[in-house]
Amino acid sequence: MRKGICFHLMSENQSHYEALLQRYLEGSCTPAETAALYNWLKSSASHRSLLAKLQQEFEQAIHEPREVPAAVSDRIEARLLQNISRSKVVPLRRPWRWAAVAAVLMLILAGSAYWFYKKDAAHTGPQLAVKHSIMHNDVAPGTNKALLTLADGTTVELDSAGNQVLHQGKTTVQQHNGQLKYAANGKEAPIGYNILVVPRGGQFNVVLPDGSRVWLNAASRLRYPTAFTGKERVVELQGQGYFEVAHDAVHPFIVDVNNTTKVQVLGTRFDIMAYPDEQSLNTTLLEGAVRMERGSQQQTLRPGQQAVLEYATGNMLVRPVDVDEVIAWKTGFFEFDNAGMNLIMRQLARWYDLEIAYGAEHSGRLYGGRISRNLPLSEILHMLEANGAQFSLEGRRLTVTAE
Repeated sequence: MRKGICFHLMSENQSHYEALLQRYLEGSCTPAETAALYNWLKSSASHRSLLAKLQQEFEQAIHEPREVPAAVSDRIEARLLQNISRSKVVPLRRPWRWAAVAAVLMLILAGSAYWFYKKDAAHTGPQLAVKHSIMHNDVAPGTNKALLTLADGTTVELDSAGNQVLHQGKTTVQQHNGQLKYAANGKEAPIGYNILVVPRGGQFNVVLPDGSRVWLNAASRLRYPTAFTGKERVVELQGQGYFEVAHDAVHPFIVDVNNTTKVQVLGTRFDIMAYPDEQSLNTTLLEGAVRMERGSQQQTLRPGQQAVLEYATGNMLVRPVDVDEVIAWKTGFFEFDNAGMNLIMRQLARWYDLEIAYGAEHSGRLYGGRISRNLPLSEILHMLEANGAQFSLEGRRLTVTAE
């Protein structure tokens, strides 16, 4: 089911303003209600950098005659998810009217609210103190960038602006913005191996020769052949990748994770998170079926399940999981559900290419929320500070001074 949109209000009138926003989208707000909604949005925490991008996208769309209005409204709606609180959901009636999209943008450009909350293991009351650390510098979010090593050892730097065609024997590789696409000229193309390395502060995606598509998160590495010619389609992953595998029942697709664990599929959508600084290797299934194997242990997953291989014990278990939270990184968000500061900092470190230090003992507080990964670091930290945390930033060294 498609998620609705609502705003988290730092007041007792949350339901009132959520209802006003819903009526505004439906075109049933009175002038007085519209004015009240506008004044509230204007008074909330402002994130104009993102809203300016939304406005620019909208303006570009209306000047492009081939653009499909519904597709644009869907993109804008997805970007607006960063303003969402899922504590109370107001479903949007579909389809959005094109005029409503324009009106919403005009309305919220003056201000908007992000949802972020904190829970303490022993206390769940409201946190009233808001502290903002003074940041003398800022860190931009990650971008599309990677380093591609070709079969002959040649390395090619890739970024979001690049457009080029590379030739490796009979294999053609085309880079378009943040994507690589492979096309083997015939089944007899000689096999070579390429390595795509995405650094901290980057992301990239690749379309493999069989049509399978892989999105790589920051600090990840994928090794793969330039042509699939054997009985199996095998790739090697370190870090985190989201896969959409082209169906081929005769040639199973296998992901060799960290040279220790194998995930076998036929045709499916799934995510593998295998960072060495996390507590476990997780395989999450969205569609189809996969089997995760390590030594004598193996688990077959159904959609909505996650196989967890604990690094400390070596045990493998299966649990239900919120797949939207797992793949939030692919859709442009951080999403936390009862996450400790350590987990949050590890994700920020990879995306913003940071060194993390702790100048305070862990408080046990848990955080949750959905935040755009397109924001500068300072805005993420301000959200955490509004819930009690404190930080200092020197260059790319971020110190948690209080939780």
